Amino acid sequence: FLSVTEDLVRRRAEHNNCEIFSLEEISLHQQEIEKLEHLDKWCRDLKILYLQNNLIPKIENVGKLKKLEYLNVALNNIERIENLEGCEELKKLDLTANFIGELSSIASLKCNIHLKELFLVGNPCTEFEGYRQFVVATLHQLKYLDSKEIERSERIKALQNYPEVKWKIREQERAYLLKRAREKEESQRRMQERKDKKEKQMDSELGFDSPDSRQEKPNQAEGDGEQERCITVENDEEDRRFWEEPTPYTPESRLETHRYIEEKRRAKDNIRESKKREKPSWTLVTAEGKVLNVNAPKLHFSLKDDEENNQIILDLAVYRHLDTSLLDVDVQPTYIRVLVKGKPFQLVLPEEVKPDSSSAKRSQTTGHLVVIMPKAKEIILAKQNVSASIKHSDCSTQQKNTRRNGQVQKLEVDPSKYSFPDVTKIIQEKQRTGQGPIKLQPQKVTEVKK
Repeated sequence: FLSVTEDLVRRRAEHNNCEIFSLEEISLHQQEIEKLEHLDKWCRDLKILYLQNNLIPKIENVGKLKKLEYLNVALNNIERIENLEGCEELKKLDLTANFIGELSSIASLKCNIHLKELFLVGNPCTEFEGYRQFVVATLHQLKYLDSKEIERSERIKALQNYPEVKWKIREQERAYLLKRAREKEESQRRMQERKDKKEKQMDSELGFDSPDSRQEKPNQAEGDGEQERCITVENDEEDRRFWEEPTPYTPESRLETHRYIEEKRRAKDNIRESKKREKPSWTLVTAEGKVLNVNAPKLHFSLKDDEENNQIILDLAVYRHLDTSLLDVDVQPTYIRVLVKGKPFQLVLPEEVKPDSSSAKRSQTTGHLVVIMPKAKEIILAKQNVSASIKHSDCSTQQKNTRRNGQVQKLEVDPSKYSFPDVTKIIQEKQRTGQGPIKLQPQKVTEVKK
């Protein structure tokens, strides 16, 4: 069963900086709580306590809450009023839509001298003849019962008829308690039947998957599919029967419904988890050894060829709030592979790179993964070799031309060739005038060759 936990109380105490020792008000409604405990030890200063719409069968462990003024336990499975004598400051008690049939148990509220409002609407005891008169005559301190003010004349009349009303209430209580005993037996029998049926179903499923049955079924994949369809149909049929079967509204049926819904939810979660665990197999490299481009996480990316720095840059748009521990980067000479939460992103590179010199980092603004991969082939700049062989007079001419053009001129070299520039393609001096980069004169080219 679910009980009140410290973690739950702290989460619900956000308005009090998650401090529970000084808490004065807390709302624990719709938390599927089945046992009320610990609050009288953790939250001694509580004044307002909301516990509506849970599965609490009994009022307990609130007797030490001396400052409690308002207790709301509407829509629970409570069957009698008890254990509230210690709540000395209690002014308002809401027991709407519970299962209180033992009306005489309200006598325990005589000690709560400050109690002004009581709500019992929706309880079986409100159907008893003389219900309101009995409550009014028993609890003299009450000002309102079920939102209706108690007039002085009504209380005088109720006190006059009290002995007779009390006897009637006792008789109706006895009849109700006998009925409740029968309902409990019926609920126990129904739950046992469901349990036996489920065990039988599990046994039959195990028998279906036995080795003998596998030998009888040559096509096991078809058999598994058929079995799965049969189980789905059976579950749908069971679900339909459960919701269409008429049952009395009792604490047991309410609890049974909750258990059934929880069971179905857990079964769905298990199926979902098992599907998550079944990782699909991705083909990253073919049988012939060809590396494929794969984008299983479906992320945007960009691949930049940075010629100036002789490197390739991959920008992978991973989610900003994704933990870096869920990323695994593997750089190979011809491709890069990144596992994002177990899903592979693989990209074949346009050129060979150096894996050992590569680096990966996350962007602080976008969260993107940036991988920098230096190219394996070095770029040789020809300007260094040419400048060493040009005469001093030629350099002065070049400097003049450079100043005229206003920029430094470089001689580009094909990075795929480890050789000096091809001098046969150099344009003659007369074609150079006023256009393009500076070219060498034909008579000086021979000196470069030497």
